[in-house]
Amino acid sequence: MKKNRWVPRLLVLLVLCGVLNVTLSAAAEAGSSDDPLVTLSYLNETYMDTIMERVDQKIAQRNAQLSGGTSAASVFTVVTLSSGQVLTGDIGCEVMLRVGTATCVSPSSPGLIDETAASTLNNGGALVQNHLYMMTIEGRGVRATADTTKLLVRGSYTIA
Repeated sequence: MKKNRWVPRLLVLLVLCGVLNVTLSAAAEAGSSDDPLVTLSYLNETYMDTIMERVDQKIAQRNAQLSGGTSAASVFTVVTLSSGQVLTGDIGCEVMLRVGTATCVSPSSPGLIDETAASTLNNGGALVQNHLYMMTIEGRGVRATADTTKLLVRGSYTIA
């Protein structure tokens, strides 16, 4: 009869060990110090999402730094001139004639650089609508020859 008592005791002990093992396994968090085994689903569903969120945050920070560091000089603004008014731009200032007519104002050659046609425009030369012009030397500008002349301007300038 002693053998018969060992078998049920052994079965009960094995069942208790199995239940304890399942309980501990369920209680341990995947990827924690208690359960260092990392599964592919953890990497794809949890870890990659965390990494992608961090990357998105870094990109947003970098874009904010870049756009925050730019000044109004990097954005085109609409400038309206009356006939005879002269817009004089600093070096690097760009203008595009949108409405009306205008001519180049320059004390020497070259006057304006026509970025669209890859050419130069000298003093008194007429600007072509929708061409982008750049002032590469100080003292260059644009004189309005129509009652209403509208320019897109990017960069620092003065109007006289």
